[in-house]
Amino acid sequence: MSNLDDMDRKILTLLQKQGDMPIAELARAVGMSQSPCWRRVKRLKEEGVIAGQVALVDPKRAGLSLTVLATVSLADHHDATVEAFERALSTWPEVLECHAVTGDRDYHLRIVAEDMESYERFLSQRLLKLPQVATVNSRFSLRRVKYSTALPV
Repeated sequence: MSNLDDMDRKILTLLQKQGDMPIAELARAVGMSQSPCWRRVKRLKEEGVIAGQVALVDPKRAGLSLTVLATVSLADHHDATVEAFERALSTWPEVLECHAVTGDRDYHLRIVAEDMESYERFLSQRLLKLPQVATVNSRFSLRRVKYSTALPV
């Protein structure tokens, strides 16, 4: 992030709030002309600073009212075990995030589901069926207090 100047940071801050902002509006908001602004955005994309642009979907309005924060312990830590577990998780759309962590668990997952019954099916028919999984501890979100995808650039 050291190669980002103040103008890059202004651009990134605005695009994180509104990713589809027209270049003319973005340039005006950061105080530069359109061509240099467009070149900066292009450079930020080419360098991978801007990894992509997406539409943020409200989970409840999309019928996914249950958020589960699950911790997973693996049966062992052999490379093949870790790779097989991570490969399986990468194919499941219900798993929004997976973090390898330190401490008494190996992974923290953020999972969405329609309701408790659909999570129970996911847990019993997918996650617990993996031979790499020793234990799963599930916690259920009562409500989302804060949510942001914007990084503090």
